[in-house]
Amino acid sequence: MADHITIRPASGNWTVRAGGAVLGESTAALELQEGDYPPVIYFPRSDIAMAFLEPSDITSTCPYKGKATYYSIVAKSGLIRDAVWSYEDPLDAVAGIKGYLAFYTTKVAVEEV
Repeated sequence: MADHITIRPASGNWTVRAGGAVLGESTAALELQEGDYPPVIYFPRSDIAMAFLEPSDITSTCPYKGKATYYSIVAKSGLIRDAVWSYEDPLDAVAGIKGYLAFYTTKVAVEEV
């Protein structure tokens, strides 16, 4: 793993809400800490209502994690664009986040409950 990235189980029960709806809840979330950035909670795909996610054309590349793909959230209030990302085939150093989704906390609420 990159020296400045740690991945560990996130303690407790985590929820993600968008547009007034709960998109998912998990006791199996992961916490990824990268350098001085705030920790990011990654949810297992199986704990997220994938029917509310629409694949985006947006991608990005991180030299430490690999290529990220993005999803928009279909909410009652409208489309929340590119609010979710996933590393479908992460680099070996962070293979633990494969099959997990992370959410921009500026666009949705990610909370420990």
